[in-house]
Amino acid sequence: MATTASTAAHTSLASVTLEVADPDAARRFYSAFGVDTHIHLRASKAHSTGFRGFTLALTVSGPATVDGFFGAAVDAGATVLKPAAKSLWGYSGVVRAPDGTIWKIATSAKKDTGPATREIDEVVLLIGVEDVKATKQFYVDRGLTVAKSLGGKYAQFAPGQCGPGQCGPGQSGPVTLALYKRRALAKDLGVPVDGTGSHRIVLGGTGADFTDPDGFAWEAAASLAPTAS
Repeated sequence: MATTASTAAHTSLASVTLEVADPDAARRFYSAFGVDTHIHLRASKAHSTGFRGFTLALTVSGPATVDGFFGAAVDAGATVLKPAAKSLWGYSGVVRAPDGTIWKIATSAKKDTGPATREIDEVVLLIGVEDVKATKQFYVDRGLTVAKSLGGKYAQFAPGQCGPGQCGPGQSGPVTLALYKRRALAKDLGVPVDGTGSHRIVLGGTGADFTDPDGFAWEAAASLAPTAS
């Protein structure tokens, strides 16, 4: 879809909406998990099977905080995909929410330097794509700024600003967008790469509606459903 330069200059990620079968149940889960101010919910019966091609990742201060969020998610009904454990890069765990969304909770710290908190340092929407370079350029052409890039393996964009009424308490930019190879992302999450149907996620943008090369849909943030909070 063609996008004018004037539209592209104003495009940034303002919100993330998950499409769920039961918004009330999802709202209860995300409130208990502690991430309800970072996402929106919208009722949908769109067909989807297998890997939906994305994960939402929480970056926190230390292993004890990872364990706190991980335990809260499991207690609220999440399924464990990867138990929280040390790795080469730090400490992390992966869960699948009852609505099917995959969440990764991680820290680069391997030891705690303070008590566990319920604070989230960063939320990243990591979408799996077939061609990182091509999709990165697609987003650059629509006005997003690359903050980090590792060739054709990974790209992360500078966080945008929230649209009117889109932010949760204390948020200046709700979610950071990043790109990763789809197969590598599935491997990291511990799930098969195959998946069909809807991604069951809508990205709220400050520009025009469009769909990216991997089928992720963007809508004007002001048109999205109310928040989950």
